[in-house]
Amino acid sequence: MIDKQTFHPLNYIKKEEYSGSMDGMRYLLKRDKDGEADVIRVTVWPEPLGIFKTPQEKQTSILVPLTAEGVEQAADWLNEQYETRKDYWMENLHRPWTEA
Repeated sequence: MIDKQTFHPLNYIKKEEYSGSMDGMRYLLKRDKDGEADVIRVTVWPEPLGIFKTPQEKQTSILVPLTAEGVEQAADWLNEQYETRKDYWMENLHRPWTEA
């Protein structure tokens, strides 16, 4: 689970993509545009492959504001995705690369 007290990648996200994983669930936070507004696109997908090798249909994304509050929303959403789909993430954690 992501601890919102220590999860503060906002300044990093403003310049670079921020990625991580939790027990079979990979995630990426990156700066994006929603019309004129700067936002954070938060994407999750199953192990074992990286985002560019994972089919689009296995990726789930949301947009949140590019603010400290948006980072908190991202952390809440990531934790929700992890908890509500835990069996799916764990199932994919031990899947061979060739089956992804």
